[in-house]
Amino acid sequence: MVLGRHPRTAAWAVAAVLILVPAAAGCGDDEDPETPPSPPPATSAPVIPQTDAPAEPVAAKAEIEKNWKTFFDATATTEEKVKVLQNGEALRPVLIAFGSDPNAKKSSAKVTDVKFTSATEADVTYDLLVGGQPALPDSKGTSVLQDKVWKVSAKTLCALVKLSGNATAPGC
Repeated sequence: MVLGRHPRTAAWAVAAVLILVPAAAGCGDDEDPETPPSPPPATSAPVIPQTDAPAEPVAAKAEIEKNWKTFFDATATTEEKVKVLQNGEALRPVLIAFGSDPNAKKSSAKVTDVKFTSATEADVTYDLLVGGQPALPDSKGTSVLQDKVWKVSAKTLCALVKLSGNATAPGC
C-alpha cells in the first residue's frame, strides 16, 4: 500500500490500534453525557456568572495548539504525551500501543480552530494527517483544563477508538 494514495485507510489503521488495547477501558469521561448536570445548591452567597473563556484566552489557545501537536507527534515520547492527555497516566498503556503502530508513527495533527465553551473546556477542530497528508480533515475533539494544563480530552481519544468501527469499546 502506498500511503500517499490511501491516507484515510492509514488513519483507520491508526485508530484500529487503539481498539486492540485492553487498556482502552479507562478512556471514558467520568460524566455520563446523557445525564444533565445537577443545579447548584441554593446559597446566600452571590452567584458569580461563569465565563465562556479562560482568563487569558490567547495564551490558552496557544497552549492547546502546542499540546495537541505534541499528543499527535510521532516523535514525542510516551511521557510527553501522558502529560498532555486528560487522565494520561491511566491511559499510558493505550499510548504505548498507539506509538508502536507503524501508521501512528506517520501521524500528526494540525489544530484549525479552538472555541472555548467554558473557562475549563474548549471545542477543537483539527486535521488528522498521515504522512503529512490530510486523512481526516475537520475532525472534532475537545480540550480540558486539568491540573492547570490544557490537555487533549480522554473523550477525544475515545472518539478515535470508536472511529475504527467498534462502538462497543469498553469505557468509551
